[in-house]
Amino acid sequence: MGEVHAVWKNGRIIPEGPIVWPEGCRLCIEPDPVQPAPGEDQAEDGSNSPEAIADWLVGYDSLEPLVFTPEEEGDLRDWRRRVKGYTIAHMNEDIGGPGE
Repeated sequence: MGEVHAVWKNGRIIPEGPIVWPEGCRLCIEPDPVQPAPGEDQAEDGSNSPEAIADWLVGYDSLEPLVFTPEEEGDLRDWRRRVKGYTIAHMNEDIGGPGE
């Protein structure tokens, strides 16, 4: 029998892959101390301390701005127009659509 990784969600254990164990086998379940729970990895040191926030801001401020060529800007405009057109054409489908 092999080890299986899983996530605890809504009071249930959700396996991250297939399980090939005999029916009725006994289990020992405990949290994985290496993997942080969702929301615990907000900063690299695991905190929102002023130092951690200052470090994050230094990294953020060091990022280069995105610069697009005129051709790339035109492609982006075209893509946004197509997405907008699709959204408008299909926006009633999620709420029952016409006649429902």
